[in-house]
This record gives sequence, C-alpha cells and structure tokens, in this order.
Amino acid sequence: MPSPRYWLMKSEPTAFSFDDLVKSKDSTNHWDGVRNYQARNFMREMLAGDKVLFYHSNCDLPAVVGLAEVVREAYPDPTQFDPKNIHYDPQATREKPIWDMVDLRAIKPLRKPVPLDALRKTKGLEKMPLLRRATRLSVMPVTPKEWEIIVKLGG
Repeated sequence: MPSPRYWLMKSEPTAFSFDDLVKSKDSTNHWDGVRNYQARNFMREMLAGDKVLFYHSNCDLPAVVGLAEVVREAYPDPTQFDPKNIHYDPQATREKPIWDMVDLRAIKPLRKPVPLDALRKTKGLEKMPLLRRATRLSVMPVTPKEWEIIVKLGG
C-alpha cells in the first residue's frame, strides 16, 4: 500500500491532549493503552510517515485539533505487562504480547479545531467511521479525500 495513509486517533484531552504531544521531547510520544482489537489491528497497519488527525473526544467540544505523523511502527505496549497499570492485561506475556502501540510526532495544531458537529454537516465526510453510530474506536482509517476536507476546514 502506498504511504502516506491517513488515520484518525482519538484521545481524551484530560488523559493526553494534542498539547501534551507537542510538549513531549521532540514533539513525539507513544500511543499506548489501546485495548480494542480492531483499533490495535489498524495500528499494526500503520507505516512510518502515515498522517494522523488528532481528535479530542469525551470533552466539551469533541473536535479534530491537530495533525501528527507515525514515526515508529507498531511494537508491544509495555503497559500490558505491568500489574500496577490500568492497561494491564493478565493474558499478555512478553513471549506473546497482545497489545501494540505506535509513536507519533506532532506536525501542527489546526488553526481552528474542527468540531464533531461540523464534521457531521460537511459534504464528503458522510462515510467516515467516526460519524457512524456506535463507532467507539480510538483508531480508524481516513480516506485521502476526508483528510483533505478536514485539513481545509481546520485552516
């Protein structure tokens, strides 16, 4: 598959915001704690250079707030092995890890966040997984056209 491909990744800003990514060393950090098989499988498809829409969820104004890129492809998420971590999975072993993570680098914040309501009203975004009822995935693919529309909406 040609790179870059495009993705949307959701995070609650109280847990890890786009600003947190920007403030990380080299504006780069890992994306850990994903505990949904489909979201994990999407992360396993990611290649270095793929582009990411960073979406703030479960907040006053859910919105795409920034752009990032994948800088390290999927590797085992160490939180699955730590019994003290909220993301611990007793089924996972170092020999047979279950959960992966990727590393992202912030590219830039959008000039203006693109709220969920605006995404719902925008022609060309009707088929986005984010906008489907009952889609709760934290990682999902975005088409090149959807990427283009959202980046344009964000200025």
